[in-house]
Amino acid sequence: MREKLGPSARAQGRILPKFPSGAAKPASIIRALKAAAGLPPSVRASFASGRCVRGTYAPSDQARDLTKSRSFTKPSRVLACFSLEATDTNLRGFTFRLGSNGQRSEIFTHSAPIHSAGTLDQMLAYLKARIQEPNRTPVEETIAAFSARHPETRRQADYIAAHPLPASFARTTYWGVHAFPATNAKGETRFIKFKVMPVGEEAKQAETTAKPADLLYRDLDARIAARDIRFSVMALLDRPGDPVMDVTIRWPDEDAREALRLGTIVITGVEANQACDEAAFHPKNLAEGIGHPPDEMFAARCATYAVAQKKRR
Repeated sequence: MREKLGPSARAQGRILPKFPSGAAKPASIIRALKAAAGLPPSVRASFASGRCVRGTYAPSDQARDLTKSRSFTKPSRVLACFSLEATDTNLRGFTFRLGSNGQRSEIFTHSAPIHSAGTLDQMLAYLKARIQEPNRTPVEETIAAFSARHPETRRQADYIAAHPLPASFARTTYWGVHAFPATNAKGETRFIKFKVMPVGEEAKQAETTAKPADLLYRDLDARIAARDIRFSVMALLDRPGDPVMDVTIRWPDEDAREALRLGTIVITGVEANQACDEAAFHPKNLAEGIGHPPDEMFAARCATYAVAQKKRR
């Protein structure tokens, strides 16, 4: 276990980073997300299509070594959502809530280990490049020109192109792109990244036949009915010098590095989608022992979710 960090480092994990002061604001990001995906104002801006589910979480014996968070060290019910991004990125999402009685954590993950932009201003410009308008250069050319000026925004798309997705939500691996400070009962803190992996399906990842959304959801419903969906919640462990402020790059040798299994999620049933809408998942909701990531995009995501939820209500 990493030695204790100083007081300033520990505080960094507890205090939500200040929202960036650039031109982009939460409302402008929401408008751009919907415009890029062709969504009406009343629809969720990101990962608009989804299936709400329930399940259980069982912690591993190792979880306490890494965090004192009761949401990760105690058994609990799970409320979760599998979803699809409405744009042409082909991203799948898996959002889940662990814990109870004021000790809840809500973790947002998707099927790529990196984000498409490193700052909010960059994300707004990236989204605007994807919006087709009358008498404007075709979107493909606009995106290519933008990516040439900002090559870091190509990393997510390049990863997706090189790693075809399995033909099921239940066989997909999901990542949290942010670095979270985790603190255990001894006061030892280190950064982790979440990785949610299907249990016992490593050998089947070659099954990558693309499926339309309706078939993906039918497959999900059938697997839930058969009690055939289990995920290991993993924590990728940091090393000295790992970048924790840039969500467009991976940690060096990330796929081969040490990981700790925090616990297992078993999906047991389908919930009405209204249950997830009413739950108002928010990335800032983390039980003590898992702190807020220090990067700009996490702060921006929290601010954007707050505005979007207010508009939907």
